[in-house]
Amino acid sequence: MTSGPIPLDPRYRDRYWVLLTAGVATFMSALDGSVVNTVLPVIAKEFGSNLASIEWVVTVYLLVLSGLLLSFGRLGDIRGQKRVFQLGFLLFLAGSALSGLSDSTVMLIVFRAFQALGGAMLSASSPAILTKNFPAKQRGQALGLQATLTYLGLTIGPSFGGWLADQLSWRAVFYINVPVAIVAFLLTLRFVPPDPPSEGAEEFDRPGALLFLAGLVALLLALNQGPTWGWGSLPVLALFALSFVLLGAFLHLEQSLAGPMLDLSLFRSRLFSASTGAAVANYACVYCVLFLLPFYLIDGKGLTPGAAGLLLTAEPLVMAIITPLSGTLSDRVPTWIPSTFGMGVLAGGLFLLSRLGAASTQLAVVVALAVSGFGIGAFISPNSSALMGSAPANRQGIAAGILATARNVGMVLGVGFGGAVYTTVLVRAGGGSAALFTAIRTSFLAAVGVALLGMALSSIRAAGEDSQ
Repeated sequence: MTSGPIPLDPRYRDRYWVLLTAGVATFMSALDGSVVNTVLPVIAKEFGSNLASIEWVVTVYLLVLSGLLLSFGRLGDIRGQKRVFQLGFLLFLAGSALSGLSDSTVMLIVFRAFQALGGAMLSASSPAILTKNFPAKQRGQALGLQATLTYLGLTIGPSFGGWLADQLSWRAVFYINVPVAIVAFLLTLRFVPPDPPSEGAEEFDRPGALLFLAGLVALLLALNQGPTWGWGSLPVLALFALSFVLLGAFLHLEQSLAGPMLDLSLFRSRLFSASTGAAVANYACVYCVLFLLPFYLIDGKGLTPGAAGLLLTAEPLVMAIITPLSGTLSDRVPTWIPSTFGMGVLAGGLFLLSRLGAASTQLAVVVALAVSGFGIGAFISPNSSALMGSAPANRQGIAAGILATARNVGMVLGVGFGGAVYTTVLVRAGGGSAALFTAIRTSFLAAVGVALLGMALSSIRAAGEDSQ
């Protein structure tokens, strides 16, 4: 009797083309969340806008993207992930082209919101599509490669945007998406298999979607504008109160529906709830670093933006190597082991960053960032695999939406938390270079605490995961 390799399930035949398509979607959406930051001064000068107006070009993208992730994840479960994914490419393509054609700040803000609509569809659908089109033994590897592209898009965005603006114009930052989106859309037509809508009579939860969107936008806006308006100001406090009321009403509504937008029963799983909390903690730490370290490098050490950007690439480079390796490992061992280890290493990297001072060398910065990048890369793939794998097949869209929402909420929390600690310490220390180093040190030490919290959340998954 002749033995040979077990034939591959036909469902997974084009899985690497699916991975490429989902990776392009993830990269584009993440890139556009950060690429515009570099060209804002150029846009403001051309349109004659002040800082308060032009910052909405970035803020509106974040708010719309975060507020709609859960809705589109649920819509994909009901109508089919592929349909939502394809529509996302078309809307993102149109929003990019229109943003590049804008001739005023208001027009650009409107089209950025339109672009974020497509970005939310892409971000909410891609993890679910990967989970369905890869066998369980390769799920961590696939999600790890996708996570690598997410981080690379978010990290290289500022430097890439600056280069495009220098070589062409700020409009090229948006136009570059058009040919990429067209190619990716064609790939979805050819390689992403159709997925049937969910069986039964489940309907989309419109009231829940509106409550969640309004509540999350109020919360993110308060966190985003807190450092500018003042954390104790009436507008910020009112936004926090409004978000509490709206999100509380949303949770109450979801408990009473047969087909909720957010299936709260998912959080009864220790795997799912701990993975979600750990993801928020991880992304908060990532963005605390991305937000604060340029102040240390440019204002504290006197480096040029270009030199600072070059040093900052140490983290994503290490992440790009470690993330897929960790994803592959997580397909062979319980996911809580590499993810808990990763959060511990990240805490160590943040501690090294907290030791940076006036006399620290650039090598010390690179080493600290490399350690942080190693920890992030080791964590993200296993954690994403655990979260997606703990959700049933008819709730993959909801799980993907929660994963993407955790990323965006963590991002805003990291910037808001890091900025609040940094600003508070800087003011109390009286300003100046010495105060800056004290503020940086205190902020990164606070981030160590967040990383240790994420480590604890990841480790408590052990009992639930090992019993499966």
